[in-house]
Amino acid sequence: MAQTKRKRSGHPAGKKQHSAPNRLVKPIPAMWIAGARIRTLPLAIAPVALGAGAASLIVGGPGSLDWGLVLLSLAVALFLQIGVNYSNDYSDGVRGTDEFRVGPPRLTGSGVANPKRVLAVALAFFGLGALAGIAIVILTGHYWLLIPGALAIAAAYFYTGGKRPYGYYGLGEVFVFLFFGVVATVGTTYIASGSFNFESVWASVAAGLIACAVLMVNNIRDIEQDRVAKKRTLAVLLGNRASRIVFVVFLVLAYAVLFFFALLFPLAPLVFFTLLLALPASLIVLTAKTAPELILALKLTSLTGLLFGVGLAAAFAF
Repeated sequence: MAQTKRKRSGHPAGKKQHSAPNRLVKPIPAMWIAGARIRTLPLAIAPVALGAGAASLIVGGPGSLDWGLVLLSLAVALFLQIGVNYSNDYSDGVRGTDEFRVGPPRLTGSGVANPKRVLAVALAFFGLGALAGIAIVILTGHYWLLIPGALAIAAAYFYTGGKRPYGYYGLGEVFVFLFFGVVATVGTTYIASGSFNFESVWASVAAGLIACAVLMVNNIRDIEQDRVAKKRTLAVLLGNRASRIVFVVFLVLAYAVLFFFALLFPLAPLVFFTLLLALPASLIVLTAKTAPELILALKLTSLTGLLFGVGLAAAFAF
């Protein structure tokens, strides 16, 4: 008798959770902290710093900034970043994608946390981000900001959630560039000053490119596993060698933007010292043969983004 082939569901809730009982997992508290993926948080801090630095050029210096609005902007970015990290843990786990992981076990995929609880935590952070955004809207009176805020939350969830997550179709870098580059940077400038300038626009491009580089190196590590799981990230679509080259291109373009600013702001050339991190990261990505090497490159790239953003923001402000 022929066996009936079970159809794979594309919706996270439509697939039974997979577990990895043979894996050695960390204690639950440590895994909850790891689930926030702390090393990705610089991607939220850097664009807000750049946006605040660009806003200081409009309002007449950092002393004239409304730092309460800047901190609320930072809260929005951080809460959404943490929310999307937990949301990815949930969606990839119940979809079965994490069944093929060779890296540290995830909360959902490892079977040590209830998927509904992971989703609840993700939604809680999205809610905190929404509350911070609503506070900004009330304080500034710019009620139209509710629209991009809602779009940001929706984009964060549907990155790996829903029936057709766009992160599974090579569009993850588009989301990262737009929301952790352009929207976060230009949005912070607008919130803090009521306007925006070309510094905020071009700085957002640099921030978005470095964020794309971080995502790319993370996905290069998982190319083989994602291919098996039918998760078509940009790295999977491009292939191993091309993805490594694109990673370097992202960083080169970000530093091309910095070169432009170095011609205009006396302190901006000092930001080139971040190449002490970016160059080793690029060399590692181009030559790495193991996952730990790529994880090191990811950490270096993330730190590069943080120091690049804070450094260039200081160059704008002072």
